[in-house]
Amino acid sequence: MSSINSQDDEDTFKILVATDIHLGYMEKDPVRGNDTFVTFNEILDHARKNEVDFILLGGDLFHDNKPSRKTVHSCLESLRKYCMGDRPVQFEILSDQAVNFHYSKFPWVNYQDENLNISIPVFSIHGNHDDPTGADALCALDILSCAGLLNHFGRSTSVEKIDISPILLRKGRTKIALYGLGAIPDERLYRMFVNKQVTMLRPKEDEDSWFNLFVIHQNRSKHGATNYIPEQFLDDFINLVVWGHEHECKIAPFKNEQQRFYISQPGSSVVTSLSPGEAVKKHIGLLHVKGKKMKMEKIALETVRTFHIEDIVLADHPDLFNPDNPNVTQAIQAFCMEKVELMLDTAERERLGNPRQPEKPIIRLRVDYAGGFEPFSVHRFSQKYMHRVANPKDIIHFFRRREQKEKKEIDLNFEKLVSRPAEGTTLRVEDLVKQYFQTAEKKVQLSLLTERGMGEAVQEFVDKEEKDAIEELVKFQLEKTQKFLKERRTDAVEEKIDEEVRKFRESRKKNTEEEDKEVREAMMRARAQRSADEVLVTASSDEDSMDIETTDNPSDGLSSTLSRGRGRARGRARGARGQNSTARGSSRRGRGTTSQESASSSRSYKSVTGKTPSIMDAFRSSKTAHSSNSFQSYSEDIIDVDSDPEDTSFVPPSSKINQRFSTLSSLNKRGSQSQTSKGVDFESDEDDPFMTPATSRRTK
Repeated sequence: MSSINSQDDEDTFKILVATDIHLGYMEKDPVRGNDTFVTFNEILDHARKNEVDFILLGGDLFHDNKPSRKTVHSCLESLRKYCMGDRPVQFEILSDQAVNFHYSKFPWVNYQDENLNISIPVFSIHGNHDDPTGADALCALDILSCAGLLNHFGRSTSVEKIDISPILLRKGRTKIALYGLGAIPDERLYRMFVNKQVTMLRPKEDEDSWFNLFVIHQNRSKHGATNYIPEQFLDDFINLVVWGHEHECKIAPFKNEQQRFYISQPGSSVVTSLSPGEAVKKHIGLLHVKGKKMKMEKIALETVRTFHIEDIVLADHPDLFNPDNPNVTQAIQAFCMEKVELMLDTAERERLGNPRQPEKPIIRLRVDYAGGFEPFSVHRFSQKYMHRVANPKDIIHFFRRREQKEKKEIDLNFEKLVSRPAEGTTLRVEDLVKQYFQTAEKKVQLSLLTERGMGEAVQEFVDKEEKDAIEELVKFQLEKTQKFLKERRTDAVEEKIDEEVRKFRESRKKNTEEEDKEVREAMMRARAQRSADEVLVTASSDEDSMDIETTDNPSDGLSSTLSRGRGRARGRARGARGQNSTARGSSRRGRGTTSQESASSSRSYKSVTGKTPSIMDAFRSSKTAHSSNSFQSYSEDIIDVDSDPEDTSFVPPSSKINQRFSTLSSLNKRGSQSQTSKGVDFESDEDDPFMTPATSRRTK
């Protein structure tokens, strides 16, 4: 790395670099709740004191995909306090901002907005914790961008091809091409790099005069065959890569000898996992760029809560611990207490030299009790340190290493023992789903869906709260399979159908790009379905309130029933005493009703949802009108619930009027149920717009 003069001049960019701030992490914890907000203020304060040109964030500004109001408010408060002011911005943007910020309603950098007064612009990509989701594909950074406090860039929505267009910056004679790529599932991005579907665009004029800075948020260390991004995938014309997502601080630029560029890994500014990588001292970077030369200055964060971790292998101390000794558990507990006290003393000495550091440290003692030992009570042990550490419930972690197959190795090297996925390693939901079906019995194996598609759907359900993700994926792949079988004109024989389905499933598993498209389309359908459901619920609530306000019957009994809300009304209705005995036993579910009762009208309607078509339905005969409509998504019938047995009405089995009545009845269901359960009857037929001439003749 070339060194430059750190003196400020008109040709030198000064950039504050930070990643993985995780605002809102453990915000409800009484001790650690404000740690992220305090450290974020320290980072912004360093930017203001050093008079940087802009702040560059490498993703995961927020810890949650849907941050709380407290977290968003604190972030807005800090950005407004430190990044707004009268100090002029010294650099200019040369690229087409409509391309750099094409997804925004305000496609220009915030400091050029005439309505804002920005002194320190903030440029940020999104991470895997705060990535865009939902039907509109929005994230928390879009809120900050719309408010004019942050510039969100590096966003890509295509799964077929990614073109990374740089933001071109110039200050004096120094020019920076700022590239950014927000978090994308590692396996998908890995495959796109292999298939040459990722392109980094370069300026046409004076290509070699630009300092190329690339910000990325992906796995850098290998977590699987394709669950990371190798450094060799990146273009060799890049000068510096700022790598987010990895929490271990390695901010000093490291040169990749093959690609000839440097990599800086700032790490996180808060401890989010009790693993050795988080115990490394936290830093941010002050990057100086002049021409093609750069210099990274490390700035230690003083407000980060200190974290100490230590490992113990009980089998390494045969002179202290004998598994056959009945008092060995007490000896182990005393030994662990001694270790914890030593770590507390070390943390206290570090805090004496830094008054801004939080008082209570984070302590972690990992104990390998393999070799016939038994763990002691962690809760009882933690009670002794309730007022001395920030994580009393997590001080001790017992684990047992896997037994070595080769007995020749007597050396108990701890690094070898914890090479398995242990504490601190993130295990994804897709991997769990895949492992489950790989080891499951044959009778519960997937025969139509693929493990990859199901894993993606479950991941959306867990992380993004897409409640319809799994259902929509099943429906979507079922429709695709039915279409495939129809095109193949397969005979309606179960063995042949199973064989064709198996072949179709194997072909989809091999074509991973097509499967990604299917999963993405199914997820879009789930989001659209959720939006439609929200609109329908809003319309239903509006209709209910309208019905209550315009009711012509002001009886006290009706009003109290409507205010009570929806009821199941099982058994007899309250006002049904003295009526026909055949009407008493009717219930909301139609138990014990006759066919005549089912055809008669009532104040209550029930919408019946049709069964999802199966594979065999695709081969059944479609001679009758009913079977020809078997592939409709929904079929609605009006079913009587609580009516007099003498009344009769005719309901068309399949018509637009039928569907309209069924829909309107579901909106008026709450009022209708309450009226029926109270035994309230209308004096005039005009009070009920849904009654047919046959039902108007009520027995009074």
